Amino acid sequence: MVLSTVTGVASPITVKDTPKVESSITESEVVKQPSRKDIENMLSTEQYVRQYFKDIPIMVQIAKCESHFRQLDSDGEIHRGVENNQDVGVMQINEHYHLDRSVAEKYDIYTIQGNTAYARQLYEDKGTQPWNSSKACWGKYLPK
Repeated sequence: MVLSTVTGVASPITVKDTPKVESSITESEVVKQPSRKDIENMLSTEQYVRQYFKDIPIMVQIAKCESHFRQLDSDGEIHRGVENNQDVGVMQINEHYHLDRSVAEKYDIYTIQGNTAYARQLYEDKGTQPWNSSKACWGKYLPK
């Protein structure tokens, strides 16, 4: 029911009353709003990352830039990079370069715990270099 601003009386509105709007936007171009579950997942992932990397704040910024704090997508699958689908999880660990080492060192990069722990190991070994491709986003947060 829709309340009329003229009469103040509720009246039904039907689909035929709704004007048809032509659009040149395709369905794939529509930006979908995150669901409540997506938002809760991002918030809990962000909280985990912020706590885990509280001693290395630049890693929090890297996670924000790389994955927008997503470990999993809304379908429950591992979050993969847009430009490179071999980048996985919240820290976008690249499978091509890091999967063998991560497995050998017993890090499961498909879990948030393993993804962040392996990222910490990478940071301790190489600093922020493994994430240089997104430095334009997080570089402004480097200490001066």
